[in-house]
Amino acid sequence: MDLAQFNKLRARSFNEQKALLKKIAKGQTVLCSTCNQAIELNVAVKEGEKAYAKCQKGCTYIELDMA
Repeated sequence: MDLAQFNKLRARSFNEQKALLKKIAKGQTVLCSTCNQAIELNVAVKEGEKAYAKCQKGCTYIELDMA
């Protein structure tokens, strides 16, 4: 795989994750593409912990940097 193709795939993945997070933040139900369970957003974390969006099984797990 060449670098241009890799960058294109990485950008597509980033944009898909960003769109998914926007839908969840608006209160829409988004299902995991693997297990079809709802993906939940958790931003109420203690200091030193990371915010995240994940399904119950953990197939989808997106860690958020809230800096």
